[in-house]
Amino acid sequence: MSDPNPEQSAEESASCTVTVRSYIRTKKGIVLATEIICCFIVLICYAASNTPGYLGIAISELIISTIFFFVFAFHYEQNIPFIHWGWTDFIRAAVAGGLFIILCIICLIRGGDGAGIAGSVIGLLTGIVFAYDAFITFPKLRKANAPAANEPPQ
Repeated sequence: MSDPNPEQSAEESASCTVTVRSYIRTKKGIVLATEIICCFIVLICYAASNTPGYLGIAISELIISTIFFFVFAFHYEQNIPFIHWGWTDFIRAAVAGGLFIILCIICLIRGGDGAGIAGSVIGLLTGIVFAYDAFITFPKLRKANAPAANEPPQ
């Protein structure tokens, strides 16, 4: 089926591009884009390694970070209110940071070929980026859950 109004679909794709570009300019957008790029690089390094058994975390976090990037870029979190997106994002980033750091330390201790070691070193940096994401997300959660000054404690 052809689109009856090709100008409208061109405008929609242009607005999509503008939305993504404007979100990448935010602090959270930069962090999520960095997570996606780092996960992709780690995925390539582990795939080129002789022991490609460590691909699971890189693949899953690449997919999950991409989903969160588009959810936040297009403000879908406002359309799905039954999920607490702040805590979900914090837990995602904290768990991913811990898993990447643990996995990469294990890979570095075991040794291996150059691609595996490169993937582990970049994976450590990726774990730090995920931990930083959790670090910048947590204060926003504390402010959102703090009671107002004029409300009595319950």
